[in-house]
Amino acid sequence: MKKEIYLIVDNIRSLYNVGSMFRTSDAFKINRIYLCGYTGTPPRKEISKTALGAENEIPWESHPDTLELVKELKRKKVKIATLELSKKAKDLNKIKPQFPLALVVGNEIQGVDSKVIKQADYEIKIPMQGIKESLNVAVATGIALYQLSILN
Repeated sequence: MKKEIYLIVDNIRSLYNVGSMFRTSDAFKINRIYLCGYTGTPPRKEISKTALGAENEIPWESHPDTLELVKELKRKKVKIATLELSKKAKDLNKIKPQFPLALVVGNEIQGVDSKVIKQADYEIKIPMQGIKESLNVAVATGIALYQLSILN
């Protein structure tokens, strides 16, 4: 049985990152992408360049307010996971999430808004081994969606 997973993309500046997240979401058959805040939406040539048509395959919606969307999904019994370097974040490979689940990824510089983090059922991070403490948001999203899609 396929897991019900949603992706919430919050205030992402780069349209190329947005396109990459569409393509990755298609690879793992994510149920829906929510493009929030000032995140760009299709049709845009920059999104299409990296999405390679996935923006036409994955259902998506635009929402102006991420916090309101998260609260709405929680009312519908969707668990919320933020991908963020917060003090309470647990390693992605050590969590046991419940589904349906929405993964929230945030701005390339500021990350996920603290008000959204407070609503999260899971705060997760990708364990890093090198000197850098984070990855590009589209790359991190791909790693997280892969891991969440294979978890039991």
